This record gives sequence, C-alpha cells and structure tokens, in this order.
Amino acid sequence: MKTWRVYLSGEIHTDWRERIEHGAADAGLPVHFDSAVTDHEASDDCGVEILGPEENNFWRDHKGAKVNAMRTRTLLSEADIVVVRFGDKYRQWNAAFDAGFASALGKSIIVLHEPALTHPLKEVDAAALAVAEDPDQVVDLLRYVIRGEL
Repeated sequence: MKTWRVYLSGEIHTDWRERIEHGAADAGLPVHFDSAVTDHEASDDCGVEILGPEENNFWRDHKGAKVNAMRTRTLLSEADIVVVRFGDKYRQWNAAFDAGFASALGKSIIVLHEPALTHPLKEVDAAALAVAEDPDQVVDLLRYVIRGEL
C-alpha cells in the first residue's frame, strides 16, 4: 500500500496541523506528513546559528530563508498533496509562495482558510484542486483521495 506524502504549509499559530494529523491517524490513512519548521525563532535564526552571525538584519534573514528553502523545496517536491493554510491573524507570505511553487511543480493543492479570505485568496484558490474551510474537511478529502471513501 502506498504511503502518501502530504506537506502542510502555512500559519503556525493554531493547531490545524495537529488536527489533520490526528484525524488522518484516527482514520487509519497511510499518510506521512511533512512541514516547515514551525518553531518561529528556530526558523528565523537557523542561518546565523549554523553559518555564523550577521550584523545586518537583511543578511541574517537572507541566510535563514535560504537554509529553510532547502528543506521546503525538497519536501514540496516529494509531496503527493500540499495543504496550504491561511489564517486571518497574520499575512502568510511564505504560504502563498509555497502554493505558487507547488502549483508550478504540478502538485495537487488543498487550500485551507476561512470564508472571509475567499476574495483575497481567489488566485491561490483557483490554483487549488480543493478549498476547505476547516481541518476536518481536509481529513475527509484525504480519506476520499486515498481510499475512495466518503
């Protein structure tokens, strides 16, 4: 039986990832989940922690972004399905970039957001194969795609 690889991209301030992971496990779905580093400080500081300090914040952020990109590019490339979550509290530029990158790779994309974000995310939604409003819908989508079960 195939183990599906699902990349979870997007906001890091709610429990949506855990809800999807637990729902998939409870449904017995053969899924392996990957994600960006969700420890905000570690993600921001990885470049300077590994490669040395920078006096200018631009170069500090630049280093960190490139180190994180190695992980993200690899895991997005290996994913069967990419779930991109947009929350309402913060602008998730990284999530939008991940959605565009996944689309360019021809990946199957599920976008997850509240109805209030439909208009601002219309282009991202148009690239997705499904747009869900809550993590339970994502689990239901995975169940159907993987097993053909409603």
